[in-house]
Amino acid sequence: MFAPPELVRTEVFAELPESLRKKTVNPERTAAGKGPTPAGSFLEGPVFDREGNLYAVDLAFGRIFRITREKQFEVAAEYDGEPNGLAIHRDGRIFVADHKLGILTLDPKSGAVKPLITRYHQQGFKGVNDLIFDSKGNLYFTDQGVTDLADPTGCVYKYTADGVLQQLANCLPSPNGLVLHNNVLYVAVTRANAVWRFPFAPDGTVVRMGLHLQLSGGRGPDGMALDESGGLVVAHPEMGAVWIFDHRGEPKLRVQSCRSDLVTNVCFGGPDRKSLFITDSGAGAILTARVHTPGERLFSHS
Repeated sequence: MFAPPELVRTEVFAELPESLRKKTVNPERTAAGKGPTPAGSFLEGPVFDREGNLYAVDLAFGRIFRITREKQFEVAAEYDGEPNGLAIHRDGRIFVADHKLGILTLDPKSGAVKPLITRYHQQGFKGVNDLIFDSKGNLYFTDQGVTDLADPTGCVYKYTADGVLQQLANCLPSPNGLVLHNNVLYVAVTRANAVWRFPFAPDGTVVRMGLHLQLSGGRGPDGMALDESGGLVVAHPEMGAVWIFDHRGEPKLRVQSCRSDLVTNVCFGGPDRKSLFITDSGAGAILTARVHTPGERLFSHS
C-alpha cells in the first residue's frame, strides 16, 4: 500500500491585473464547447528565462505574457492564434506550441512571432499542445487536437536539432504535457487520465510503449515537469492539485491550489529550483509552493 502523499499548500505568486482580463468571448472556443473564460484569460505553459522572467500563455485570447521578477504582467506578444505550451531554447528564442498554427517561435525582444513547423508530410496538425527540449536541442511536442477515447489518434513528434521532423507515435487519446528522463519520454494522456511511457531504442524509435501512471478524477493530467530525482510533477485540472510522484511512480506530495481547481501546468523556478510555479487558469493567477527536490535543469539554462 502507498503511504498517503504529503500535503503542500500554495500561495499566490502573481495575479493577472484587471486591465488585462478580457471581457469578450472567444467565439471559436464557444463553438468548440469549451465554455466561457470567467478569469478573462486561460493561463498555460509557464517557463522561466535566464533573467528570471516567467512566461505564460493566454490560450483563449492569443497572448503571451512575461511576468517580471517584480511580479508584473507584461504582454510579450499578441496575435491571432491559440498558444498553449512554451519552451525556451538555449539561444533565447521562445518556442510556442500553438493549437491553431503549429510550432512557432517568439523573439522576446521584438515580440515577433513566426511559424516554424506547420505540417507533417504536407498534412496539417490536429492541434499541437506542449513541447520540450532535450539536452541536445531536439524538440519533442504533442499533437492533441480534439482526440479522445473514441478517436485515439493523437500524435507525438520529434523535431531534431538539425531540422528533421519525425512522428514517434500516432495512437494517443489526447496527448498533452511531456517530459524526458533517462531515454524515456513520459506523456500526459488526458482523456485516458494517465501518463504513458515511451522508451527509446538505440535508433531513436519508440519501443514497448506502456502505462506509467493511472490517475482518477478531474479532467486528466495536463502539464508536467520533472525533478532531479526523476520524479514526475503532474498538474491535474479540476482536482485542484499538482501531484509529485517519485521515480517509481509512487505519489509523494499533493500540492493543493489555494485558488481554483483548474490548475493546468507547472514549472520549477527560484535560485535553488525548489519552488513550483503553477498556472491557475480558473483564477487567472500564478501559484507557487516550496517542495523538497529541485527541478531538473532545462536546456535553456544549461
